[in-house]
Amino acid sequence: MPMHYLYLVLAIVAETIGTTALQAGQQFSRLWPSVLVVVAYGISFYLLALALKFMPVGIVYAIWSGLGIVLIAIIGFIVFGQRLDLPAVLGLTLIIVGILIIHLFSKSAVH
Repeated sequence: MPMHYLYLVLAIVAETIGTTALQAGQQFSRLWPSVLVVVAYGISFYLLALALKFMPVGIVYAIWSGLGIVLIAIIGFIVFGQRLDLPAVLGLTLIIVGILIIHLFSKSAVH
């Protein structure tokens, strides 16, 4: 895996951890989850910046935000018991399809 994709994957993981902690922090009323939010988002943005050295901002942001949305929806379902209806699942599926199209067919995405 090229380093810029590793940076992007790690940025997505850090952002997902931060968003999960945001839910667990109950509107910043719990200290440690709130600290984790700030640290995880800081790491995520740093790694995102490293990926931007090699890839266009629109492509990086589409992949980062799209996969982050899908992952946090899955975590919300598993960890927090948040249910998704059929339109939500279809929308999330379209996000994944969009990311695959970018990755597999776009010449803008650096491989």
